[in-house]
Amino acid sequence: MAFELGQYVPGNSAIHRLDPRSKLLGLFLYGLALLVAPTGESAFLAGAVALPAVLAAGLSPSFIWKQLRPLAFFLALIFFLQLATTPGTILVYLGPVPVTREGFNLGLLALARVFFLILAAVLLTATTDPLALADGLERLLAPGQRIGLPSQELALMLTLALRFVPTLLEEAERIMRAQMARGASFRGLQVKNLLPLVIPLFVSAFRRAESLAEAMEARAYQGGKGRTRMRELNFTATDFLFLLLAGALAAGSLFYRLKSGN
Repeated sequence: MAFELGQYVPGNSAIHRLDPRSKLLGLFLYGLALLVAPTGESAFLAGAVALPAVLAAGLSPSFIWKQLRPLAFFLALIFFLQLATTPGTILVYLGPVPVTREGFNLGLLALARVFFLILAAVLLTATTDPLALADGLERLLAPGQRIGLPSQELALMLTLALRFVPTLLEEAERIMRAQMARGASFRGLQVKNLLPLVIPLFVSAFRRAESLAEAMEARAYQGGKGRTRMRELNFTATDFLFLLLAGALAAGSLFYRLKSGN
C-alpha cells in the first residue's frame, strides 16, 4: 500500500474519536510548548509527548516514516545551518567549517521544534477526516465572521488543499516517469533539469482548478452561508481532558523557560 503525504487513515482509536476542534486547539498548544522550550533537551522532552499519541492512534512506524521521509533533507538542512553559522566555543572543525557548542545546541533545538511539530501535524491529518477537519476549523473561526473573516471560505480552502496536495504529488511522479522515458534527466537541482517537470505540473494544476471551478459553478455553489451539516460536532469529557493535558504541557514549558531565564 502506498502512503500519501497528509493521508487520512480510518480507525476507531481514542485519538480518532476526538473532536476535530480539540485536535486543532491541541496542535496549537503543542506547538506553543515547543516554541517556548528554551533548550534542545526540553524541546525533545516536550515533543516526546506526541509519541504515545502516535501509538494510541494505531499508526505503524512504516506509515510515519513514509510521511516524514520526504522532509528528511529539510530537517537535516535546518540542523546543519544552525551548526555551521552560530558563533561561539569551537568544538571541532568539519573541513573549513567550525562547529560550536552554541551552534550544536541551537541546531538541536530547531530540529526538535520542527520535527515534533511536523509529527503532530501528521498525527492530526492521519486521524481526522478532511471534511471533519475543515468543519472543525470553520467552527473555530466562526466568531471571526463578526469582523468579516470568511471562515467558511477558509475552511473550504483547507479541504481543497488536503484533497489535492496528494493528487498533485501523484501527478508529479507520473510526469517525472513519462519525461524520464523520453530521456529527461532530473539529476541535480539545476533549473533546466526541473523545467520538464514543473511546467507540465503547473499546466495540470491549472486544468484541475478550472475543472473544479466549473463543477462548483454547475452545482450552484455560493459559499457556505445557510449550509446544513450531516454531523454535528460535540465536545466530550475526553476532549476536555485532552485540552487540559495540552494546556498543562504548554504552561509547563513556559514556566521552565521563565525559570531558566532564557
